[in-house]
Amino acid sequence: MTAAVIRAVGLGKSYTTAAGLFPALKGVNLVIEPGEFVAIMGPSGSGKSTFMNLLGCLDTPSIGDYFLVDRNVAHMPSDELALLRNRTIGFVFQGFNLLPRMSLEDNVALPLVYAGTEREERRTKAGEMLAKVGLEKYAKSLPSRISGGQQQRVAIARALVNSPQLILADEPTGNLDSQISEEIMALFTALNQEGITIVLVTHEPDIAAHAKRQVRFLDGHIVSDLLTEAITSQSRATTTC
Repeated sequence: MTAAVIRAVGLGKSYTTAAGLFPALKGVNLVIEPGEFVAIMGPSGSGKSTFMNLLGCLDTPSIGDYFLVDRNVAHMPSDELALLRNRTIGFVFQGFNLLPRMSLEDNVALPLVYAGTEREERRTKAGEMLAKVGLEKYAKSLPSRISGGQQQRVAIARALVNSPQLILADEPTGNLDSQISEEIMALFTALNQEGITIVLVTHEPDIAAHAKRQVRFLDGHIVSDLLTEAITSQSRATTTC
């Protein structure tokens, strides 16, 4: 039986504030299987961003366990955790996070540098990933020479370059207009159809509708976990009534 990509068991996170201990995440349980496409939703302060930081191994839980591809990473040493993160997860951020003085090719190849990959192999793989997102002719260009939508495609190419099992995308269309947002979501859909597990945070229902499953957070808890198909059916039924 194939292991779940993500398994959160009683996952919680608290922060110390001036007012005392603040529980941002309260005993969350969630399983995401290989090949799923899941949207994480919820208002500001709902716990969704804290949850994504834990999923991406960018923070550690206060309580509970987090299994990433069947390995409990909740209390894994930082160096071992960094290695697993680099090999397993590709990140896509709202702000693209491209280095402005590096070519697109070098930006895409950056995770391979951390992985210790030889230069020629880095260039080859970066070129392949830029071709995958339709930007191979811009390989030597700087980020400032391309549009915002193209920069996000480069960020996706960078997320793919290590052949990750999981892509975590945090508001990936937040800085893009509606037409470009649809193009980026079409790219995510195509990648998911290739078998890549995708989890994205969004506050936009039309973006979440591209996912196959929608998980909604409120006050540190999961309050709903539904297939998009079921949500769409409910919406149609309500409209008809």
